[in-house]
Amino acid sequence: MSDDFKRLAAVSALEEVRNGMRLGIGTGSTAEHFVRALAERVAEGLEIVGVPTSERTASLCESLGVPLATLDSCPELDLTVDGADELDARLTLIKGGGGALLREKIVARASQRMLVIADESKQVATLGAFPLPVEVVPFGLRATRNAIEAALATFGHDAPISLRGGDTPFVTDGQHHILDIELGQIKDAGALSRALLDIPGVVDHGLFIGIADAAYLAGPGGVTRLVPVT
Repeated sequence: MSDDFKRLAAVSALEEVRNGMRLGIGTGSTAEHFVRALAERVAEGLEIVGVPTSERTASLCESLGVPLATLDSCPELDLTVDGADELDARLTLIKGGGGALLREKIVARASQRMLVIADESKQVATLGAFPLPVEVVPFGLRATRNAIEAALATFGHDAPISLRGGDTPFVTDGQHHILDIELGQIKDAGALSRALLDIPGVVDHGLFIGIADAAYLAGPGGVTRLVPVT
């Protein structure tokens, strides 16, 4: 049933796509529903150009006939549509479960607007139940991990940190690794973001703060369009 809700959210967000748009296209299971629905519209005559956030998304778009460009050739986008692993009432997000958080954030920041698509179970009162992904360079990984642990301690967190993939580490499209942090609750996302980004070796993290403009959440009662609560 969750897959049906993801598809419903994706189709609803597609209503905001207009002819001629430069479109950032996200990564993950919900984003793939969006790609498939978008491909049907393209086949019917919708003219867009898409900038994918991962090699996986690029391959799916190419197989379905969705026209693509790179962010270098198309650096200013009208809209990005992407999923989320968690979101709160302010539309602060945790992303990166699919391993593409860095490219997702770059593409979203290059867009005038970002729409989130998800099933309603992704909405939470407080972020943190989903492990926070932190993208790191492989060089000096132990030192980077130690620095992250020290930074977390200043926030009162003694949170388990695991290297995604374990003995065979997951490698992102940018040739980085991901550390997943089980925080439980994130009380001050902005402060945590700044602390993590101050650490040499940290490329970026999965907190998307002040980026999403609206979210389409689907559940048994249908689709709800949310905007950030201020």
